[in-house]
Amino acid sequence: MYLLPNPQELNYKDGNFLTSYNTRIVIDPRIRECNVIPASLLQKCITQWTGLTLAIIKGTPETGDIFLTLLPEYNDQGYQLTISEKNIFLDGKDYAGVLYGVQTLCQIVEQCGGILPCLEITDFPNLMHRGYYLDQTRGRVLKLENLKKTADFLCRYKINEFQLYIEHTYLFRGSSEMWRDETPLTAQEIMELDAYCRERCIELIPSLASFGHLYNLLSTKSHGTLCELTDSEKQPFSYIDRMDHHTINVTDERALPLIIDRITEYMALFSSDKFNICADETFDLGKGRTKPLADKKGVHRIYIDFVRNLCEFLVEKGKIPMFWGDIICAKPDLIHELPAETICLTWGYAADQNDEQCRKMAQAGATQYLCSGICGWNEWIPQLETSYQNITRMCSYAERYGATGLLNTDWGDFGHINHPDHSLPGIIYGAAFSWNNDPIPFEEINRQISMIEFKDRSGQFVNILTKAPKNSLFGWPKAIIYYETLALGEQNLNVLEYVKSLANENLIQKANDTLTEICRQLKKNTVNMDSSARSLIASYLIAIEGIQIFNEIGSAIAFGREDFALAARLETWYMSYKELWRENSREGDCPLVEQSAVTVLFFIYYIRIEMFFNKKRRT
Repeated sequence: MYLLPNPQELNYKDGNFLTSYNTRIVIDPRIRECNVIPASLLQKCITQWTGLTLAIIKGTPETGDIFLTLLPEYNDQGYQLTISEKNIFLDGKDYAGVLYGVQTLCQIVEQCGGILPCLEITDFPNLMHRGYYLDQTRGRVLKLENLKKTADFLCRYKINEFQLYIEHTYLFRGSSEMWRDETPLTAQEIMELDAYCRERCIELIPSLASFGHLYNLLSTKSHGTLCELTDSEKQPFSYIDRMDHHTINVTDERALPLIIDRITEYMALFSSDKFNICADETFDLGKGRTKPLADKKGVHRIYIDFVRNLCEFLVEKGKIPMFWGDIICAKPDLIHELPAETICLTWGYAADQNDEQCRKMAQAGATQYLCSGICGWNEWIPQLETSYQNITRMCSYAERYGATGLLNTDWGDFGHINHPDHSLPGIIYGAAFSWNNDPIPFEEINRQISMIEFKDRSGQFVNILTKAPKNSLFGWPKAIIYYETLALGEQNLNVLEYVKSLANENLIQKANDTLTEICRQLKKNTVNMDSSARSLIASYLIAIEGIQIFNEIGSAIAFGREDFALAARLETWYMSYKELWRENSREGDCPLVEQSAVTVLFFIYYIRIEMFFNKKRRT
């Protein structure tokens, strides 16, 4: 039997508890907050895996019952689970502890059915704040029902914070220029999700771009003159431009009121006492309209002054400010100019990420969350090994430098091309090691995830998947960079040289043969999986074919050849990809991804195929 996250203490005893149709789930009357949620989750789980539907009552347990109660002397969010031959007692420090104990009990039921081993578990988290950060602005915007499913998944693995990154994909009043071509979230949806999360001990924290990364806002006719760089609103859309530019001109007297108005409107939707202003990657600061002031005072001075204004506003409104730490890490002592409540989100996503930034911020006295990565951005399938190595490092640094939380990030970058469900293993890595940082080898935790989450009796599912992204030779970001730099009349020599290196058909063929074998292994392994998990196979097969197609696109570019069969294959593949996208996501960047995928192959190498460029002429 395996449990994720790993409990702090687990001791097996002799004997078994036999679940009976007479067994009841008894709720201690002292559990008041959302008390039916843990009991209902347990009831549903037991029904699914034993066929027994147990009654839920309040009061005092009898022999044969499952008792959910409170014992406040435990650690915060902690619980003790005791399974004996006569009863199951789940004692939680608080409501969260009861809920987390139920999630552990559910994992036991899923693996053991109605005959449960006698044991004692004492459990509590290493980090009080364990978060998941989902980009909902640069590609996908999940449908509300899928955001709720995400919350259910986070609750299952004891994650207690959830942030949705927003630049423009919220229906701000009076901002139709910004979101007219988008599929934004509404106020009602945000408030409904907030309440849903709160019932599951998840704090839904607003995260709003307020400094850099304001492409859609600063590309409008109304606000284009507020951009650091002039004439930004006149530029054609590009993924690179959206990522690298569009910092607000903080020297313009209109800037601060505009951002404060956006923050005020957005934060009213959330019950959280925190607000993430982001303020990261202000690449253009001091290079355009703010250059005169930057030359006089320095870039870091004008940066921290604007951030301080936003943080002080939030503190006045009773909120704890959060911001990304990439800029301030160069001048850690500036943290003292921000309100004491402020939380620095110190991030780094490399497999071999060093501790330099988090060490410097700790020495400066900052309150920190350390921020790791799912490593799915710009990938058809996430780089799971990189994610594992990064997350385990960041969790160890969190313990070493006294960070108060871990925030595991899932960015969109060039269109958020990866399927949301493909992030699940990476999310579990973050959940597992922020709760209990005891080491679990990479292949072993993948085996456990396969068995626990995907109900794969062989334990091979996730380990098979880890091989796929390693065979991506011409990935999505290289295709985008190649196309956009050429389209803009620039030369990215690194990308051009890389493409030339692909002029080895044996290399491409070997990678694609390996991917074909991975598909075969996935298909073969479906017999070992529960029916609820088999539906994921199709999304992975589509993603792997996408890797193969773009490998061949890279080869076609390198050799300068026209490939009509590849053109038809791309269009057929993208139809399946688009249908998959729409199952759980709003339209979002789906048309942009389609346009880019087609143009990368056909516009770059001047292959003129009427079925792509003259769709109106189709019959």
